[in-house]
Amino acid sequence: MHAQLLYVLIFFSGFLALQALFGLARSARSGHVVNQRLRAENSSASGHEALIILRKSRALDGAGEFAFAVRWFNRLVTRSGLPFRLPEWLLAALLLALGGTGGGFMLSHNVFIALAGGLICGALLPLLFLRWCAARRSKKLGEQLASALDIIVRSLSAGHPVPSAVALVGREMPDPIGSEFGMVSYEISYGASLTQAVGRLAERVGHPDIDLFAATVRLQERTGGNLAELLAVIADTVRERQKMRLKISAASSEGRASALILTAAPFVVGGVLQLMSPDFYGAVIHEKAVHIGLAGLLVWMMLGNLVMRKMINFKV
Repeated sequence: MHAQLLYVLIFFSGFLALQALFGLARSARSGHVVNQRLRAENSSASGHEALIILRKSRALDGAGEFAFAVRWFNRLVTRSGLPFRLPEWLLAALLLALGGTGGGFMLSHNVFIALAGGLICGALLPLLFLRWCAARRSKKLGEQLASALDIIVRSLSAGHPVPSAVALVGREMPDPIGSEFGMVSYEISYGASLTQAVGRLAERVGHPDIDLFAATVRLQERTGGNLAELLAVIADTVRERQKMRLKISAASSEGRASALILTAAPFVVGGVLQLMSPDFYGAVIHEKAVHIGLAGLLVWMMLGNLVMRKMINFKV
């Protein structure tokens, strides 16, 4: 009876944690026509208030600086684009930790392994989820940047000032780049220079093409020149780099698929055997030599994955 109750609690803990994580993800990508910046503007009394709301939702303070003392975590949260609501995040982490602890104890009947499983699920899984969201958002930003620069170039060529050209991107483009350039437009409107606002944009998103855009704006401010022509060249460069990334992704797809299959196969087979035939390995599974051998195989598998990652991870 107690074991069945434990299984039910583990199931519902995992289910609620997944619901919380999926809710955060849906909130981050909701609104394909009207971006998050415009929704914040419609719900606030002024543009400055909307800017404060956007900053605080991204784990930034009112001045646009990182709000946490742990900068790498703050940077990861900001770049993920997920709305920062501390109670929901703590609840999801707690439920994952409880599920990992219960699952580890159910499989091993060892308190230390159960605590390690809870620590991994409660701390490591949320970080991996944030990294995945940040990588996906960064990829989307890279795909949208060339179109955003084209809008700025056309607006500047038509005689509009720079703040109006940047604001046009914030009105016309969907998330994530629409909200990011909308924040740049707000910052310019409330006293920041174009260089300062674009520098903060580069720090928030952490994308190499955005860094190139920011460097171009800094160079133009110091040396002068036609900003529209410079941005047109940057847009062409961004497109060529995006094409190169797609070619590299296609060329390395076989290696990534092989790594995924070879890594997942032992765990899938082991899980199926454990469910279908718990006594398949008999008393051998409790031998110390078997435990050492399995640990060695796990280390060897991790080394193999690192080698394969080095083989298919190209920087553009």
